[in-house]
Amino acid sequence: MNVLKTIAARFAKALEAIGVEPEQYLDLIRPSQDVKFGDFQANFAMPLGKKLSRAPRDVAADVVARLDYADFLEVPEIAGPGFINLRVKTDYLADLLQQMATDERLGVEKVEEPRKIVLDFSAPNVAKPLHVGHIRSTMIGNSLALILRFLGNDVITDNHLGDWGSQFGMIIYGYRNFLDQAAYERDPVEELARLYRLTRQLVDYQDAKKKIGELENQLTAAREALDAQKARCAEAKAADDAEKTKESKDALKKSNKERERLTKAVDAAQEKFDGAKSKIDGVESDPELAQLAEGRETIGTDVLNETSKLHHGDEENLALWRQFMPQCLSEVDKIYERLGVQFDESLGESFYNDRLGPLVERLKADGVARETEGAVGVFLEGQEVPMLIQKSDGAYLYATTDLATLEYRRDRFQPDAILYVVDFRQSHHFEQLFEAAKYIDMGDVELTHVKFGTVLGDDGKPFKTRAGDAVGLKSLLDEAEVRASAIIEANDAARAPEDRFPEEEKRETSRRVGIGALVYADLSQNRESDYVFSYDKMLAMNGNTATYMQYAYARVRSIFAKGEIDVDALRREFDSGAKTLLLGSPEERALAFELTNFQGALEMVARDYRPNWLTAYLYELANKYSSFFERRPVLKAEDENVKASRLFLCDLTSRTIAKGLELLGIQTVERM
Repeated sequence: MNVLKTIAARFAKALEAIGVEPEQYLDLIRPSQDVKFGDFQANFAMPLGKKLSRAPRDVAADVVARLDYADFLEVPEIAGPGFINLRVKTDYLADLLQQMATDERLGVEKVEEPRKIVLDFSAPNVAKPLHVGHIRSTMIGNSLALILRFLGNDVITDNHLGDWGSQFGMIIYGYRNFLDQAAYERDPVEELARLYRLTRQLVDYQDAKKKIGELENQLTAAREALDAQKARCAEAKAADDAEKTKESKDALKKSNKERERLTKAVDAAQEKFDGAKSKIDGVESDPELAQLAEGRETIGTDVLNETSKLHHGDEENLALWRQFMPQCLSEVDKIYERLGVQFDESLGESFYNDRLGPLVERLKADGVARETEGAVGVFLEGQEVPMLIQKSDGAYLYATTDLATLEYRRDRFQPDAILYVVDFRQSHHFEQLFEAAKYIDMGDVELTHVKFGTVLGDDGKPFKTRAGDAVGLKSLLDEAEVRASAIIEANDAARAPEDRFPEEEKRETSRRVGIGALVYADLSQNRESDYVFSYDKMLAMNGNTATYMQYAYARVRSIFAKGEIDVDALRREFDSGAKTLLLGSPEERALAFELTNFQGALEMVARDYRPNWLTAYLYELANKYSSFFERRPVLKAEDENVKASRLFLCDLTSRTIAKGLELLGIQTVERM
């Protein structure tokens, strides 16, 4: 059920009738910004009039004369220079909603041409715990999978696990050199994570020690260049003050622009120097770490050797990898279980290892790849730097694995589209990958990078712990549940003793509210934007939050409990026509109209893979319901027919909110 699509289809025929190709003009039919102009407004008469050399109002009148609208629209109104104002008939709205009475899909039709879509998301490095960055890929990908499936597409979710890279070389090195056996036996996952962090810290330390001198020289040179430029800017300013000519102003502007560039260069050099110095100080200020670092100048190379041995089938390293993997995966799966996320496939990089060598050799034989400075790269049209697929030491790269993965997905699934939900920092990688895909016969498969921004802290920088590490996702979920529990406890304390929650219900409600808040806060953002993480905002009882939406749902359901209403019987009465939906007030009509927009919101999500279209719709629906509920009594309505009609609107609202949240991966609660 999509009223806008129905209107567009009718206008397409009317435009064709006056000899116009309709496609480019249908997007100019949009919901009205003000109800006084109707429900929709067609704004194509102005550009079309210019094209046809006719007065826009005449064009609008000509189109309306050919428009088949009487079954669902009031008489269109031509306003101003040629706007066509459209108002849906109230009886038509009521009929649409009554068709939803017992429809589990709430009037949402499946797509006419379903697609097979492989959705690649989450993709954690399983050697370490999931962190705050994974919430975006995981929940955006999960919601897209749910929505695209609901619309009738065949969706295969694939978690491309990082289970084979240098992170395991670090764990193996750490296991052999720093293992605390008792800690490993007590909690193997935590000990493996500690070994990874420790080895990573020592590798970074040794690397920083090697680079610190050069970084200091670069910083000094950048500062000197900036100081010299500042002097030139002062000279240019003095010259402009004296001459006041166009040439002097241009010279001053150019000089200031160069100063800005050099200032940024100093800032970048300072950041690199400070970062390296921090890594050095972090080890040398800790006697235990300093002792561990002593004599390990080659730790970076040693870790690479452990990784290489693993990749080349060394039995000892393979045995350790097989020992570590179940524990690493178990920890990751616990987080997915809490989030309610499941995958059809969970194939790690290791799965594709045997395919990499033959792929590189085939690309070389086809003339697609060739050697470059000892490595092997694919040279892509329009790109100066090749996409490397094999290092000079023979090791393969992420690009190699991603190309092998594309071939595997092509052969196994024959998809129409493959979507990668990965942060924006990988944009260049995917540009190269999609260009290289032309050489492995991917045909007309849609390849899309569904990129997203960064989760920020209050300082506007990537959200990290005080120690500078990425915040663990487990701790985020725990804290969200704790804070939600405090809200539930406070609400519960205000109730009469006999109405208070049982402990089990209180815990489950806190879990759903806490995790729902975290998920919704992420999905309600434009995915390409950064956003500042705030528990207070995401758990607010007002505004566009999951807590508000869950409360709105619970408030609607409470009406049925309070009135002891048999909801199933109510639905059957409207489904059979025994009851008729009445939309006698502006608030009832506005709510009814919003309920018909559900499919349109889902189609907007599917069009450009942005779940925030759905959160925006749910928030608008909740606001429309709030206006309706505040002005139109339900249980105390003036007569039984009006009461039944308003109860029916309440039921459709709660069902739509519940379904919308479900498609976002969020559970509802019956009371808060």
